[in-house]
Amino acid sequence: MTLTDTHQPGAQRPAPSAPGGGRPHALSFDIEDWFHIVEVKAVEDPALWPTLSAESSIVERYTDLILEICAEHNTRATFFILGWIAERHPALVKRIADAGHELATHSYWHRKVYELTPEQFREDLEHSIRVIRDAAPDAEIRGFRAPSFSITPGTEWAFDTLLDCGISYDASLFPGARGHGGYHCKPGPHTLTAPSGRTIAELPMSLAPVGFGPFKKHMCYSGGGYLRLLPYNLIKQGIEHELAEGRPTVVYLHPRDFAPDCPRAKMQPHRRFKCYVGLNTTADKLRRLLKEHEWTTCAEVLVTSAAKPEPSEERPK
Repeated sequence: MTLTDTHQPGAQRPAPSAPGGGRPHALSFDIEDWFHIVEVKAVEDPALWPTLSAESSIVERYTDLILEICAEHNTRATFFILGWIAERHPALVKRIADAGHELATHSYWHRKVYELTPEQFREDLEHSIRVIRDAAPDAEIRGFRAPSFSITPGTEWAFDTLLDCGISYDASLFPGARGHGGYHCKPGPHTLTAPSGRTIAELPMSLAPVGFGPFKKHMCYSGGGYLRLLPYNLIKQGIEHELAEGRPTVVYLHPRDFAPDCPRAKMQPHRRFKCYVGLNTTADKLRRLLKEHEWTTCAEVLVTSAAKPEPSEERPK
């Protein structure tokens, strides 16, 4: 399977260039519900999820808002869809596909990869791909993002499982320390060599020096709680740094990131702050980002950045 991108099934579309002749950035959304938060005991039991989902329409309403904002700016994105959501909201998946966006998988059960066996991971991945295709039969599922960026050292076997299941690129690596992930890798789009010797395209999360003077820190600036917390000028600073280095920025957001009315799960104060800070700022920040920069799907960014991947020196052990 090759990393060609399409606007409609079967119709190839050339990759766009950003203003000034640069390359576009990668816009992505992890489509999960408000309670798909790792290591929060109040919402960790999947038996509770149908009731929690019925109590709100967060995933439907705010995914539709995301689609509206993308349409306002004629922008396509990659939607990493949780299989559990695809199975219960197939019409939502179809709306995403019908709008011309790329469908990819975010697993089925939203479990951290490093807590799974290879067999459990394969079963979960295959299940997620199957239910997404059930909702959008013409979709080509080429991309994967692990919940909580949880491909970590020691779980490189996951790259071979992805390839075995027809996935041609991964967007799971967070090249810095974080609570539930972290994997030292090259910044920007590149290729990885799986334990089998096969290669897979990788689009890691963006990190850049953000801040000024003694407050400058190399950190994520363009996704989830980071994007909600940081002032827009610091987000812009991160994008400009990556542009100067010749790399695209990767944005990732969830429907709940746009939801000031998101139900509050019981959790530790520091997690509560990270989960709910800045919810009323996300939509305006996204609109401004889409207005000021060129964005496209993860697959298309990989085509423009690594259409002919060279053998990587980075080889997971």
